[in-house]
Amino acid sequence: MNTQEEILANTVQRCRERHIIIPTYKQMRNPDLIPGKIKDKLKNIGLWDLNSLNMFRISWKNETVEYGGGFGNVNYIEIPKELTGVKARIIMLIGKFFPTGTHKVGATFGPLVEKLVTGRFDPTKQKALWPSTGNYCRGGAYDSCLLGCNSIAVLPEGMSKERFDWLHKVGAEVFATPGSESNVKEIYDKVKELKAERGDEIVNLNQFEEIGNALWHYAVTGPAMEEVFNSEKTESNRFSGLFLTQGSAGTLGSADYLREKFPLLKVCAGEALQCPTLLYNGYGAHRIEGIGDKHVPWIHNIRNMDLVAGIDDEPNMRIMRLFNEPAGKEFLIKEAGVEKELVNKLDLFGISSIANLMGSIKLATYYEMNENDVVITVATDSMDMYQSRMAEETERLGEFDNKKAAVTFEADLCGLGTDHLIEMTYYEKRRMHNLKYFTWIEQQGKTVEELDAQWYDENYWKSQYAKVNEWDEEIMEFNEKTGILKDYE
Repeated sequence: MNTQEEILANTVQRCRERHIIIPTYKQMRNPDLIPGKIKDKLKNIGLWDLNSLNMFRISWKNETVEYGGGFGNVNYIEIPKELTGVKARIIMLIGKFFPTGTHKVGATFGPLVEKLVTGRFDPTKQKALWPSTGNYCRGGAYDSCLLGCNSIAVLPEGMSKERFDWLHKVGAEVFATPGSESNVKEIYDKVKELKAERGDEIVNLNQFEEIGNALWHYAVTGPAMEEVFNSEKTESNRFSGLFLTQGSAGTLGSADYLREKFPLLKVCAGEALQCPTLLYNGYGAHRIEGIGDKHVPWIHNIRNMDLVAGIDDEPNMRIMRLFNEPAGKEFLIKEAGVEKELVNKLDLFGISSIANLMGSIKLATYYEMNENDVVITVATDSMDMYQSRMAEETERLGEFDNKKAAVTFEADLCGLGTDHLIEMTYYEKRRMHNLKYFTWIEQQGKTVEELDAQWYDENYWKSQYAKVNEWDEEIMEFNEKTGILKDYE
């Protein structure tokens, strides 16, 4: 293997040849900082195009068009009480308008870029390995392509057909592992096998342990949520709640940022009730794609949580049909009194996005929140990747009619209660944190010393997130070495 300096030289040359400029976290957070000439170029580039300049569209602020869009305010929707059944204001950031239709292009940016700019990944000789239960490998394959890197995707065979089709389309090497959403260990086993076969040829960018995943959300998603709250708040409003499904714990990195700004914020992590790892040390399989379970991610700062809620996947799938079937939409408009404009936008919520909405309702219900309370969550992706699931549900349960719409609305959405929800004590948090031992120490080679530091060292997480400024400096230095940015000044 070459030295770090030689690898960095290879990377600089690859980026120079392919005219690649890497954006900073500051630019992704605030597109006003992007050079005007790059914005002009983007006017002729589609949102999903495999063009390296689309890295500058790894932002919550993209214009909501498929081609040639600029930038504006954060993309979000407020969900009214007519749909939620609670008084609290629930606001969802919209992930559809990222390249690939999900914010995972941000979660994968950090783990790959910080290795590229420091000479720890050679795009001329190595492949980026993206183990995933959902959109992470899609984001990784996309970012790899834009950065001139080859990629490998490892994901469960039970994931939606659309995911596999798209991965093959962008030229990723794809491995399907046994099981479905919650079969994370099987993914790790395949990764271990590939590493044994290929050695240094591949670099494993495991979303569950790469701090770059959570750091992107700390640096970009957290400030986006703060910006939305400040733009929407009334004199009496308070930022009361944040709900996010655990998944890889990447998006929960935003909670570490928000806690600094809003100390009284209640943070609730969700998981599928059918695989209640945090709730009950449990296991199982579920259908909420994008929130793989059966272990606690290494990058999850459990001490920063206040609650854990279980989301039942069966109601989740019924709500998917309510939001997308013609009979469901008609019911919401004519009988539930939801504005038609909003109903026509409900396809912006994919399966895990619906889980985030359900969890936000449970959080608001538990604390008896009122119209002065604002709860924020994210719509990770849209229904673009789940049309096959709609067809499967129709085949399984029959046509979705007005009666089914009424039952789903009243029972599954407005009838959400506070069952399977834990308000965490110190020792509840400690129990959940301790679960990391079995995956990360026994199986993945982490140390007990670092596990204990995550819990006892109050500076551990602060020091992890403080890296964002250092990484921005390294990105700017790297761009200077390639010299490409000069063309846009």
